[in-house]
Amino acid sequence: MIKIGIMQGRLVKSEKKNFIQSFPWKNWKKEFRLAKKNKIKILEWTLDHHKFKKNPLIDISKISLIKRLKKKYKIKIDSVTCDFYMQKPITKAKSPWLKKKIYNNIYKLILSCSKINIKYLVIPLVDNSSLSSRKEENQTVNFFLNFKDILKKHKIKILFEIDCAPKNVLKFISKFNNCYGINYDSGNSASMGYDINDEKIYFNKVYNIHIKDRIYNGPTVKLGHGDCNFQKLFKILKKINYKKNLILQTAKTLKNREVEEILDNIKFVKSI
Repeated sequence: MIKIGIMQGRLVKSEKKNFIQSFPWKNWKKEFRLAKKNKIKILEWTLDHHKFKKNPLIDISKISLIKRLKKKYKIKIDSVTCDFYMQKPITKAKSPWLKKKIYNNIYKLILSCSKINIKYLVIPLVDNSSLSSRKEENQTVNFFLNFKDILKKHKIKILFEIDCAPKNVLKFISKFNNCYGINYDSGNSASMGYDINDEKIYFNKVYNIHIKDRIYNGPTVKLGHGDCNFQKLFKILKKINYKKNLILQTAKTLKNREVEEILDNIKFVKSI
């Protein structure tokens, strides 16, 4: 059975102006309670470059608090989306010091995830971290292969979210072993104009799915109001017997209506 979860910060108002997604510093603990109250059992953590070391997932002194909140409210955290990497990718790092810092941040994250049973690190290769050349692709592959041993040791996978054409996504992920996979994003694919029938060639490597809707070459919009063909997507997921998480990474809504918007989106997904 497919499990539905939400991206962290979707049940509370945005704390960063003009940002759909950022870590909810003031309300991250409150969101556990809201999730429980509204029968949501899965959260995907989000991690920014800003105040990276102070994020409760990285701050060792806060790990026990996360564990207590998970247990108290019966919330699973299977994945973390690494927006910090999109904001400061290895392909944009000019100095050895900065490259080492990016490496250390990911290494620390893997260790933290192992302590609270997070299985997947979603690495976005989109927008600022998009691969625009063969050189950037090779640099990215070589960089992330450095983590294969520690990933295997802790039974964690790195999942890449890539904005490339389907055949190129398959070619890219084929350069890695089974400690790596794909995070599929329905909205980004709709925005790029990709056909799900072409994308399914790499779906055996998909371990997590972000559900959102976008207009072709345009912004994120409410589910059902963009160009994502959810009927076709869910038909294929049923055919391949996909049983992992669907994480709602949906558009933010009018002020103080965050909970209602998420519940509307869950209803939309279940209806299909």
